[in-house]
Amino acid sequence: MRTEPRSHSIGEDDNAMPVTIPNPTGSYPSISALAEAFQDGSLTPSDVVQAHLQRIEKLDSTLGSFQAVYAEDALAAAGAADEAIASGHRVGPFHGIPFALKDIFEVESRVTTCGSWAMQDRISLHSGPIVHRLIAAGGILLGKTKTVECALGGWGTNQRMGTPLNPWDLSHPRVPGGSSAGSGVAVAAGLSVCATGTDTGGSVRLPAAFCGLTGLKTSKACLPTAGIMPLSHSLDTPGPMTRSVMDTALMLAVMQGCESWRIEYDLEHHTGLFNKFLDGVSGLKFGVLDDYERKNCSVDILASYDDAVNRLLALGAEIEVFTTPERYVDLAAANGAITIYEGYGYHKDFYDDPQAPMDEDVRKRMLTGRGLTPASQVERLAAQLQCQTRFDIALKGFDALLTPTITDTAPLLSEIDQDISPGHFTRPFNYLDMCALSMPTLPAADQLPTSLQIVARAGQESLVLRIGAALERTFEVPAYPDFSALLD
Repeated sequence: MRTEPRSHSIGEDDNAMPVTIPNPTGSYPSISALAEAFQDGSLTPSDVVQAHLQRIEKLDSTLGSFQAVYAEDALAAAGAADEAIASGHRVGPFHGIPFALKDIFEVESRVTTCGSWAMQDRISLHSGPIVHRLIAAGGILLGKTKTVECALGGWGTNQRMGTPLNPWDLSHPRVPGGSSAGSGVAVAAGLSVCATGTDTGGSVRLPAAFCGLTGLKTSKACLPTAGIMPLSHSLDTPGPMTRSVMDTALMLAVMQGCESWRIEYDLEHHTGLFNKFLDGVSGLKFGVLDDYERKNCSVDILASYDDAVNRLLALGAEIEVFTTPERYVDLAAANGAITIYEGYGYHKDFYDDPQAPMDEDVRKRMLTGRGLTPASQVERLAAQLQCQTRFDIALKGFDALLTPTITDTAPLLSEIDQDISPGHFTRPFNYLDMCALSMPTLPAADQLPTSLQIVARAGQESLVLRIGAALERTFEVPAYPDFSALLD
C-alpha cells in the first residue's frame, strides 16, 4: 500500500490513545448518523477520521484495499471541519465524512495508477468534477482504493498491485468483486464510510454484491466521467458505494453537484432525489426472472432472491415474470465487445508491448480488441440502439425489474476462471443504459452476502432508490464482517 504524503502512521505513537466511534452501529456508522453527531457535538470529524485511519492501520495490511492513504491531509482537513462546524459554518450533511476514491479518479498532484504497475508514478494534473463536488461538500478524502488493472475485470483480482481480500472470509481468500474491488472491501470493512466506484459492466454492483454493500450503477447521463481514466466512453458510469440505501442516495446527490443546503432541505422535506423515498412500493409492477434465467443461479442466490421478491409482494407490489427480448447472456457479450474495442483503443500501447509490466489476465482480455475494427464497432453501436428500443417496448407496463446481482456467492480466488465474467446480470444493463441498484439480501447458508439488483429505465435513479429503501426497511439490523481477531 502506497502512503503519500505521510510522516508518521496513526498508532505508531506509543502515547496515542485508540479512538473509537461511539455510535450504535459500532465501527459502521452511516453518513446521516455521523452528520447528526457532528451537529450535536457528540463527535467531531477528527474523532471519526482518526478512528478510520487507526482501523486502516490495523486491518488493511491483511485486507489490502487501499492503494494510497493520505493520513496527514485527512487529519488536517478533519481539523478544519471541526472548527468550521463548531463555529456554525457547517456546509451540509457530507461535511466531515471520510470517503475513498477508486484509483482511476484523478486528484490533482496525486498519483493515479489505474491499477497498473506501469502507471505507478503517474501524477494527475487536475481533479475531476466528482472529486471537486465531494470535497466542496466537506468530504474528507482518506485515500485511493485498489482496482483491477485499467478497470477491466469483474472478479477484482490484480496480479501486480495486489488483490483485496473479501472481508467476509479471512481464512479462505475469496473474490472481492471488481473492478472497484478496493472500494468494496474498504467500505465493507469499516475503513471508509463510503467510496466511489465506476461501472462499465458491473464494477460497482459486483463488489457491492460480493461484499454485502449497496452500490448504484447510474444511467449514462447522470454523472460526468471527466477526470476519470476511461475504459469505455460509451459505457463507463461512476457511482457511489455505501452501507445503506439512504447513504447511497445522499452520496449520489453530492456527486451530482447538488448544493449542500439543497440536499439538507430535500432530506428534511422528501423532495428532489428523496421525493417519494418513504412512499413504499404499493401499486408498482416488477418483472422477475423466468425459468430460463433462474437456472443460471445457485440455490442460495435463488433463496435470497425469492425472499426479497416476496417481501416486496407483501408490501403491495405487483409481481410478474419478465422474459427478455434478448437473453441476458447475449446482452452481456455485446456489452463486453464494446468495452474491449474501446478499452484496447485507450490502452493498446501498454498491452501491445510484451515487456510492459501488465496484469497478464487483463492483457489476455484486452488484446482480443486487436481483431475488432472501426466498421464492426459502428455495427455494434447501431445494434445497441436497436436492442435498447426493443427492450424499452418489452418493459411497457413494468416499473422496474428484479434480478439477483450475482449468480453465486463470492467464490474462492483459487477457483475462478478469468475467461468467464461474473457479470451475467450486470453487464446487460450497461448495454441497455438503465440504472440499477445492488443491495444486500438474506445471507447464504455459509453467511456470505447475497444481493438483489433493482433495475429501472435511464434517469430513474430515484425510483430504484425508493424501491431499495422500502425493501431495506423490512430487514433487521445488517450484519458486518467480524474482525475481532485482528483488532484484539
